[in-house]
Amino acid sequence: MIIVVTGMVGIDKKQYLQQVCDLAAGRGKKITLCSVGDMMYAEAPDIAPGRILDIPLQRLRSLRRSVFKDIIAKAHTEENVIVNTHATFRWRHGLFPAFDFDQMRQLNADMYLCIVDSADALHLRLASEHTIQHSLKDLVVWREEEILATEMMQQAVNEKALYNCLARGDGDATIETCYRLIFEQQRKKAYLSFPITHVMDMPDIIEEIGGFRDLMKQTFTCFDPADLEEAYLPYYAAKAANAGLEYVEITSLGQKVRFALGEVQQAARDINSQIYTRDFALIDQADMIISYIPHLTGGRAAISSGVERELQHAHEAGKDVYVIWPTPSPPSVFVTQTATQVFKSIDEATEFFTKAGFFDPAKQESRR
Repeated sequence: MIIVVTGMVGIDKKQYLQQVCDLAAGRGKKITLCSVGDMMYAEAPDIAPGRILDIPLQRLRSLRRSVFKDIIAKAHTEENVIVNTHATFRWRHGLFPAFDFDQMRQLNADMYLCIVDSADALHLRLASEHTIQHSLKDLVVWREEEILATEMMQQAVNEKALYNCLARGDGDATIETCYRLIFEQQRKKAYLSFPITHVMDMPDIIEEIGGFRDLMKQTFTCFDPADLEEAYLPYYAAKAANAGLEYVEITSLGQKVRFALGEVQQAARDINSQIYTRDFALIDQADMIISYIPHLTGGRAAISSGVERELQHAHEAGKDVYVIWPTPSPPSVFVTQTATQVFKSIDEATEFFTKAGFFDPAKQESRR
């Protein structure tokens, strides 16, 4: 199998994909990782680390084509190959492609995977490795371009090849998910739906939702919107503005970081529109949606407009729609008419998934 993995600079794909390969090796799967950037540096030792994108475009393209020629030869002799590359670059030369269609057709990948990450994490990694000036808006625009270019690459080369968009998440949060997408394609894919912004200041509810997410990930290949959650940026920007502050301070990648209030406000519209579009796209690439609606103090259900829209979208897309509704009062008709089944608790949902053959506690235990 040949897997092309794209993603913009700042995601640290090489380390991430090496972890995927290590996991695969531990489970008896042989896989070769070809990192285009490393191979280009090896072929041009005169280029200083971190400066390859600053060389003239003609030389950059020539180097890339030479490396891809070697990758194509290797890919058709190895059992499994991951090609770590990019679809686009937004750099000092402006926006330009990072691939050639003729070589991608020769490669003829079986799967295309676009890795994405939050704007604040991208900023920190990019700032630590490169000197190029950028704003949060630059990063979210580049991220959207990378997703679109990867989809166009897949459609133009082989529309029957698999395509998925996957959030990197914190640490090794989605290493297992990436492995399953590649090697366990028979496993059911589920989009996890739950309120986020609505309960942002409710730590007990957030912990409860975290338990639901962890449990579902034990069995399903999960697309989790919280793996790329950046709605807090516009949220905290609004709070900062109301408090008369000129900055937004958050914790990202384990460290405190400040952004100018105006910079966050400039990117807020793009962030919100991408959340809307990306979450629907993740539903489209899943087999089902599993939505958890927590029970709030006072007997209310913590259902948000975002969750309702996700349920409706999944229903209209012909996906199985499962809703976990622990609140004693019944859900509205807008939930029941879109749901394949409504459960009163996580335990009830677990029992159903087990009987349906999705949830196997014995298999879960054996994989720990």
